[in-house]
Amino acid sequence: MTQVQQNDGAFLEVRDLTLVAPSTGTAVVSNLSYEVKRGEFLAVVGESGSGKTLAARAVLGLLPPGIERRSGQILIAGEDLGQASPDRLKQLRGATVGMVFQEPMVSLNPAHRIGDQMAEGLRLHTRLDDREIRERCLAMLGRVQIRDPAKTIAAYPHEFSGGMRQRIMLASVMLLKPKLLIADEPTTALDTLTQGEVLDLMTELAAEEGTAVLLITHNLGLVGRYAGRALVMRKGELVEQGPVRRILYAPQHAYTQELVDALPRRGSARESVESAQPVISVRQLSVTYPGARIGLFGRQAPSRALDGVDLDIHPGETVAVVGGSGSGKTTLGRAILRLVSSRGAVLFRGEDVATANRAALHRFRLACQLVFQDPYSSLNPRMRVREIVQEPLRHVPSMDADGVRRRVDETLEEVGLSQLGSRMPHELSGGQRQRVAIARALVRRPAFVVADEPVSALDMTIQAQVLKLFEALQRHHGFACLFISHDLAAVEQIADRVIVMHGGRIVEQGARDSVFDNPRHDYTRQLLAASPRLDGIHSPISASQKQ
Repeated sequence: MTQVQQNDGAFLEVRDLTLVAPSTGTAVVSNLSYEVKRGEFLAVVGESGSGKTLAARAVLGLLPPGIERRSGQILIAGEDLGQASPDRLKQLRGATVGMVFQEPMVSLNPAHRIGDQMAEGLRLHTRLDDREIRERCLAMLGRVQIRDPAKTIAAYPHEFSGGMRQRIMLASVMLLKPKLLIADEPTTALDTLTQGEVLDLMTELAAEEGTAVLLITHNLGLVGRYAGRALVMRKGELVEQGPVRRILYAPQHAYTQELVDALPRRGSARESVESAQPVISVRQLSVTYPGARIGLFGRQAPSRALDGVDLDIHPGETVAVVGGSGSGKTTLGRAILRLVSSRGAVLFRGEDVATANRAALHRFRLACQLVFQDPYSSLNPRMRVREIVQEPLRHVPSMDADGVRRRVDETLEEVGLSQLGSRMPHELSGGQRQRVAIARALVRRPAFVVADEPVSALDMTIQAQVLKLFEALQRHHGFACLFISHDLAAVEQIADRVIVMHGGRIVEQGARDSVFDNPRHDYTRQLLAASPRLDGIHSPISASQKQ
């Protein structure tokens, strides 16, 4: 164990850290230096590929295969981790430095019960007996607002939602009271309410123990709400650092300015189109799922995912559906497209789809398209971009080969991929893959598009590009859109109308400006209050939202 002279108050010091991929000699992190003081909340900001996650994993010695530390020092309380033995690193992991990963389902072992996984760290780093370990686990689960801790420790990870799994992961890490907590995109997959609850808990627990927090994120709204200081990384290099308010409101580096400029902004309201005949009408739409099996013969009571929903969507209109996980917003989109069994009526241009003849049902299916949340899993990895975009045109017998080629070329040009038609999906960036998914949905010139969380997995600048592209394509082609999202900032930019769902029901709906500026339902106010917003960059939260 080697002690090095330490800066006063600094618990973690990173000095000239360089990480490389030996196979290519490429530096993925270059000469990175920063420090985290005791009790400080520091955010590391950057897009995918900026090196922020690799830099954080290097602190714990958890670099993936193919990446190695070429030079630099990492000091924990003055101790040089480069000189630490594997046994010493094992002592530091968990007890001194804890880490909350981006996807809790991956970091929680699906084959072991929650209680066994939580107890593992306590057994490694303390001399507590099984009774004391159980009591501490139960107490911490209660601390992170798990309703039934005793039942939870006997359950498996798959029995919980993403938000609950992230709470369990946070409880497991904080059980050991680490001096430094590294949180790697801990809320990316969570809805707005759960996101706020998890980060509030993280902040509260860290403050109680005097824990320093290193938050890795691309969400500038979260940085503005929780962090005191921020670092901005781009292509492995530190381009700017300083107090959060200066970084966000007076950025010095061009890249930081680009990130701030990419934040969604509310556009001007469009003229109402409600006088036109709706493209889609929904009347008393309900979806019920059977309850889970209990033992050999029993079942839980059925759960109702949608409960009597009424909705009209007009040509050229974007109706955004917002709500927490389990609110029924994705089920609504799938039920309209007849991808799940439902009760009630779905009318396409006034004709009930359920009673339509075969030809009318075929026209309905051809006129409705879906853009998925994750473009990588929804694109065939064995097909080239041109083939993927061309595939929906197989069902247009009136279009000859030349017509198909012209339509595909035109669509690829519209989404900015005219030079990439011969590439495979794995050769594209996340933003480019989402453009392919949009092109595939629009190549048939549909009348109605369901966009299910189309930008939630994208970086801020890519998200801004995709939203602008989507708006431009809608203006040009005039399709109606059901935009499903938990990102209220994106909704504020793109939506004409907003419906708020909770427990399978619509609790509020109206014009975008009305819902955002004068929310009437308590649940809508909770969503808006939980959404991280930057005054002066986004429109300020009104007094009614703060109450």
